[in-house]
Amino acid sequence: MAILSRSLPLGSLIPRVVAKDQDGASFDFASYCSSGYALVFFFPRAETPGCTAQACSLRDAFEDLQDQEVKVVGVSQDSVGRQKDFQRNRNLPFPLVSDPEKAVIAAFGVPSLFGLTKRQAYLFRDGVLVWKDSSAATHRQAADILAFLRDEKKG
Repeated sequence: MAILSRSLPLGSLIPRVVAKDQDGASFDFASYCSSGYALVFFFPRAETPGCTAQACSLRDAFEDLQDQEVKVVGVSQDSVGRQKDFQRNRNLPFPLVSDPEKAVIAAFGVPSLFGLTKRQAYLFRDGVLVWKDSSAATHRQAADILAFLRDEKKG
């Protein structure tokens, strides 16, 4: 059964929410996303095929994203330990946040399906939501973000 949530509309401020990252340290979303570009992507479960493709798309384009000054953070309901293993196993150069209580998921209004968080992506500029992908692609996630940034700079 799907749980419908009110997803953040474009122009929204980054939610003020804190959770634990893959190392068990506090991760403050408002602070992380307050300046420059920041991508927050949500995925159902670490090490599953679609989630791995999505995360690896961002890993493989990480240099290009950094050239555009985009910070990246992933979020799922997985435990801190599972996030750490996923980061290590896939050589992910960005933080992964553990949200078993679904506080971050609720703050962003990310829906769930059969108890798992739906794949979504949110791009903030200086703490304001400028782009979102409510049916986030797996292997094209980075390409979609980079295309948006190219278009934004043209316009």
